[in-house]
Parts: sequence; C-alpha cells; structure tokens
Amino acid sequence: MNPSTVERLACPKCGSALSFGADQLECRACASAFPIVDGIPRFVPSQNYAASFGFQWNRFARTQIDDHWGIDASRDRFVAETRWPDDLRGQLVLEAGCGAGRFTAHAARTGATIVSFDYSSAVEAASRTNAHLDNVTFLQADIHHVPLGRESVDKIFCFGVLQHCPVPETAFKALVPLLKPGGEIVVDVYRLSWKSFFQGKYYARPITRHISPERLFPAVEKYVRAVFPLLGVAHQVVGSRAARAIGQVGGVCDYRGYFQIPQEQHFELCLLDTFDMLSPAHDHPQTLGTVRRWFTEAGLEAVEVKPGYNGIEARGRKPLMRQAK
Repeated sequence: MNPSTVERLACPKCGSALSFGADQLECRACASAFPIVDGIPRFVPSQNYAASFGFQWNRFARTQIDDHWGIDASRDRFVAETRWPDDLRGQLVLEAGCGAGRFTAHAARTGATIVSFDYSSAVEAASRTNAHLDNVTFLQADIHHVPLGRESVDKIFCFGVLQHCPVPETAFKALVPLLKPGGEIVVDVYRLSWKSFFQGKYYARPITRHISPERLFPAVEKYVRAVFPLLGVAHQVVGSRAARAIGQVGGVCDYRGYFQIPQEQHFELCLLDTFDMLSPAHDHPQTLGTVRRWFTEAGLEAVEVKPGYNGIEARGRKPLMRQAK
C-alpha cells in the first residue's frame, strides 16, 4: 500500500478526506472507519455477491499472468484495448475490477500512479502477485462507490467486469464522474448476439450460479477432465475453430489452437474459464447499441464501440468543457 496514494482516497459515503488510524482508514466528517487487512483497505464487507471470484482468483492466482504462460496475452490485450501511450507518468489510472491482477503490472509499467480495486477477495491474489510494484495501491471496494474524489482520475480501464455487475449500465455510469475533464475510459463487456443462444453456460447457469464455489468447483473439475480429451479429438478431426465452438455449446472453454502454450496450461486455463462461466452470480451480456447508448448518455466524446477481445470493447473521453444547457 502506497501511503502517498492513500492520501488521494475519499470516503465512499460522504466524499471527505480519509486519514490513517490504528489498522484502518477513518473519515472524520461522517465518523466512518474502513479496516486495513493484509495491507489492503477494505471498503466493502468480506462476503458479497462476488464471492465466487474471490475463490476463483485465489485458486488460479497466476493462471492468466503472462510470466506464468510464457506469452504476452495480457500485455497485448491491455495495449490493444487502451491504446494509451507507454509513458503516463504524473497521471492517476484507475483499474476497476482487477481480479488476480493480470493487467495491473502492464498498467504500472507506464509509470502512472495506479489505484486498483476489486469487489471480491481476489484483490488479495492481485496484491500478492504485484507486491513489488510501488506505484500500485490495491483496495477492496465497490464499483458503485469508488473511494476517490470526483474528477480526480486521468484514465480508467475496466476489463472483464461490467457483465458481472447486477446492473452493468449503472456500474459503468458510476465510473464516469471520477474522470477529469479530458480523461479517458476504456471498458469491455460480453456481447449479446444470436451466438449467445448457443452457449451452453446460459442453460446451466440457472442452477450452477446458486451453488457455493466450494461445492461447484469439484463438479466442474470432474466435468472438464472428462470433456477436455474429447475436445482434443475434435481439434484433430474438425479443426480448432469448430472444436472451440463445440466446447462453447457444451459450456467448456477450450483455447487450443489459439494460444501456443503447453497442454497442461491449456487444461488449467480451460478449467479456470469453465468455472468462470458457470459460477458468477451475474452474467449480463450487452449489445453494441446498448453500450454505445451508455457512452452517449454519460456525455462522453470520441466514442468508439466495436466487437473486441471480450465481446465488445468501448472507449470514450470526458469533454474538456461542459456544454451549456
């Protein structure tokens, strides 16, 4: 935890400045207190609707980290989606929903001051993985009540998160007021299209999302161990693209033929992403038109919404000058 960055934080309840107390951050204005546990300020209850992600990312803390894979999948996605300069020194960047921190190190390499948060205990895995980065501060916080002041952030990125919020539009619009005039926001979200009706996860999720992560994971692991070899045969017979589509119909993620990594890592990634599809409390894909409306209604300019890495990727900028009504 970077003390100088903590000084930038604001009470999520009243917006006033926070100060250090004994193992907590305190707001003198409204008398609120927020514990610091394992060096991470906690602004939300430890148990919440994102508990499956806490279980998931602490179980698979390094699975999506580039150094673990030996490839640059996360770096390439971060660079391609943000399109930000390599040097962002002097700027404050907010990572909304860090998971296990697969993108955090790549944001930190820009030299910016990074505030990275997650709603779940996954932030603990991210903090452990990126403990060597002195320009990153991790928080456990709510995307609807980020403990930063209005118009205090230069850039925001939010990857793989919005579709797992109860109301994705509300979550997105809660981030925009944090941007300074001229600040940029980049998000991605699952895409709702005709293909969604052929994804097996949406037929299994009415049951699986109500099962605790501790009970669901062994069942998912058993299922993936049975199906993974069969999909391997499909890769040989019908080709990798068709085999991956078959896997999606069966509710299994299979990236063979897409990522060049060892077979055991393919299995690990398959297990992770299959659990990721079936376990979250919320999974709300969106259309291109809906996401474009979010940006327009939020008053952003230079808006670009298109098919992308996670289904839809979108970016926009807060105007330097507010238009007179």
